[in-house]
Amino acid sequence: MSDSAHGKGGLAPQIAFDDFMKVDIRVGTVVTAQYLEGARKPAIRLEIDFGPEIGMKKSSAQITVHYKPEELIGRQVAAVVNFPPRQIGKFMSQVLTLGFPDEKGEVVLIAPSRKVPNGGRLF
Repeated sequence: MSDSAHGKGGLAPQIAFDDFMKVDIRVGTVVTAQYLEGARKPAIRLEIDFGPEIGMKKSSAQITVHYKPEELIGRQVAAVVNFPPRQIGKFMSQVLTLGFPDEKGEVVLIAPSRKVPNGGRLF
């Protein structure tokens, strides 16, 4: 990804609201989490429940600096659910779990401030 995609550098180019609506960002609850073996960069593999419409999806997230797998269980996270699946080593990541970089560039997950129904779409 480019620097602007990771929050470094300037603003991304201006887009239309319809472009934003093409990105399907949903909330889900982490059901399982474990370290992803064989990854080039340390990562945690997540199984996330996005509710009855979308169901369970898998994600690989480079979040090992701030999170341990056991503390992620039951936590709600936000993810892009309409990107094509991406092969991460031997693992197929189905959604992109979202976060912001801290002062050192390490991922801090984003989540709703209150519990919301799984599958809710960001607007």
